[in-house]
Amino acid sequence: MDTDTESDSDAAARAHVAEQAARVGAAVAAGGFRRGIPVETKGEKTDVVTQADRDAQARVIDCIHSTYAANAIVGEEEDELKSVPDEGPTWVIDPIDGTNNFVRGFQVWCTAVAAVCDGDPVAAAIAAPELGDVYVGDDETATRNGDSLAVSARTDPEACSVVPTMWWGRDRRDEYAVACREIVERFGDLRRVGSAQVTLAMLAAGAVDGVVTNVYANPWDTVAGVHLIRLAGGTVTDVHGDPWRHDSHGLVASNGEIHDELLEVAAETEAVARD
Repeated sequence: MDTDTESDSDAAARAHVAEQAARVGAAVAAGGFRRGIPVETKGEKTDVVTQADRDAQARVIDCIHSTYAANAIVGEEEDELKSVPDEGPTWVIDPIDGTNNFVRGFQVWCTAVAAVCDGDPVAAAIAAPELGDVYVGDDETATRNGDSLAVSARTDPEACSVVPTMWWGRDRRDEYAVACREIVERFGDLRRVGSAQVTLAMLAAGAVDGVVTNVYANPWDTVAGVHLIRLAGGTVTDVHGDPWRHDSHGLVASNGEIHDELLEVAAETEAVARD
């Protein structure tokens, strides 16, 4: 068998399972949305978890393992792996990305599933049920609700919207403040929606033009969305401009046209972190 054809077929199969798993997990989570579900705190006051997170993750894992029983799972909740192995097939999942939004009744949250091989994503799906959107990517194309995605073509920074994503802890708010200041001074506007994966998917769809953080980003918060952006023609690097990996320092993603300006935002933010 032609190895390229075999690889394409496997990516398509994994994209199909990723979509199924994301839809199932999102449906489970949606059952607890705006239902007064109890909320627990894991660390900081804004680091929250619910039983819906755990139930959704369990269903996502069941869906994946029904087809790929031997594959490893990297997941935010419970005792799943917390880092992506450099070898072999792995699935990276976030049952509810944007749990703070979820518990407040704010509709911007999702279930994210990515298939990874030897450390690199090969397929991904993000289901945002309250927005009515399902994003899917194999190894060639990215779609939203079946329609092909492409990053924006905006070139003028003053016409662009940029998102400072992830979460700067209470002891790093000076970095957060600098990132926001740099964005509003350099670009047309700032957005912040409270779900990293939805944000990355929105970049892939051209709804925003750039995303930046100097915070180490967990793989379950990023890998699926990064894969969609690359498929949609965007650029994703670390804060130094090197190609992004699941273990990179920070994340800078763009339509490719404003990437240098975004790297300058990251550099200014990093300068505060080093002081």
